[in-house]
Amino acid sequence: MSDNRRDFIKKIGAGAAGITVGSSVMGMSAKSYSRIIGANERLNVAIAGLGRRLEAYIDPIGDKTSNVELLYLCDVMKKQRERAAGIFQKVIDNKPVLENDFRKVLEDKNVDAIFVATPDHWHTPLAILAMKAGKNVYLEKPVSHNMWENELVVKCQKKYNKVVQMGAQQRSAPDSIHVIKEIHDGAIGTPYKALTFYVNTRGEVPVATKAPVPEGLDWELFQGPAPRQEYKHDTWDYNWHWYEWLYGTAETGNNATHEMDVARWALQVNYPESVYVEAAKRHFKDDGWTMYDTMDATFRFPGNLVIQWDGKSRSGHDTYGSDRGTIIYGSEGSVFVNRNGFKRFNRNGKLVEGSKSVSNEAGNALGGGGDMSTAHVQNFFNTIRGTEKLNLPIAEGTISQAMTHYANIAYRIGKGFEIDAETGKIFDREAMKLWGREYEPGWEPEI
Repeated sequence: MSDNRRDFIKKIGAGAAGITVGSSVMGMSAKSYSRIIGANERLNVAIAGLGRRLEAYIDPIGDKTSNVELLYLCDVMKKQRERAAGIFQKVIDNKPVLENDFRKVLEDKNVDAIFVATPDHWHTPLAILAMKAGKNVYLEKPVSHNMWENELVVKCQKKYNKVVQMGAQQRSAPDSIHVIKEIHDGAIGTPYKALTFYVNTRGEVPVATKAPVPEGLDWELFQGPAPRQEYKHDTWDYNWHWYEWLYGTAETGNNATHEMDVARWALQVNYPESVYVEAAKRHFKDDGWTMYDTMDATFRFPGNLVIQWDGKSRSGHDTYGSDRGTIIYGSEGSVFVNRNGFKRFNRNGKLVEGSKSVSNEAGNALGGGGDMSTAHVQNFFNTIRGTEKLNLPIAEGTISQAMTHYANIAYRIGKGFEIDAETGKIFDREAMKLWGREYEPGWEPEI
């Protein structure tokens, strides 16, 4: 929030205090006046990236008690902007500006915070530009495309001292907060392992073939920091996740981030000492999916602690009784926790405690949203106002994100490797070649 605007709205708020709202005040409509009440705390926000994650922002932004105003809806695809405008028209009073180029949004000094929900390759570069422009950032996972960006986004946050929340919403789930605290307080004895998993039945993906740029798409801006390529069929609409490594971080970056973050939270660990991966493409061998669709990864930490990841993108086998979740094992019991709640068992496997309420947060549905996302966004808003602390600050979130990068690197080089558990650096020279990425000249992120 700019100092001039902050001073201005404080003066208006003081001048308006004690005035009874009627049909108009000093020629102002009741609707207009209502937008000034509490304006010293109002936040002006923008959303960059209006795809499937958009639904997660409707409730927290539309909720009047959030006291925010949506100024911009930004996306490189015209129909995405128009769709988003239609959705928000039903829940907010003002009419956001529809913008193609996020740089124009960042030029507006009235914007206090921006949601970054673009394809993965834009997350860190856009977040850095936003912080340099004085904006706070709600940064969806994966917060980085590679380990170099992972370091860079934290350095940038420290330099510009902005509020940056990682969008791993389970950190704001009351049931998860409750049971993780119980684990830390010794409810299952000494925790020693966490098993994380994800199950989905993603179907066949079209082979990426050269095609005209879809109508309404700014292909140049979509690519941004990525090396330039001719457009290929269906790239822009979600399948960029599976077409090589230009834009996405595969299923591990896409979904394992959430469960690995819960596992780290439960075990109270930081960087691992080693990673070993078995992964391959097991389904639809001739389709356009160019990376693994099945992965088993094992991370070992100091103190003989272990986190395992079992990812099945295209096999619906119900191994653990849920589409996703985390199982934490301890010397005296275990805990199963996911977006729907938790169950705590004693060492004999008897249920001793379970959730009293059921969350409505989406599991493996594309985009999703629900009460956890709403709480996480509102935690972001209130931290900007100084009334709360972030549930997942970027410096903490990037450690969880690092685990997904380690797993992807191990898959790409075909072997596991050891890691410095203090710094997160990789000892293997071949693996370190994938620490960063190639950028389109002139688009490199800089702080």
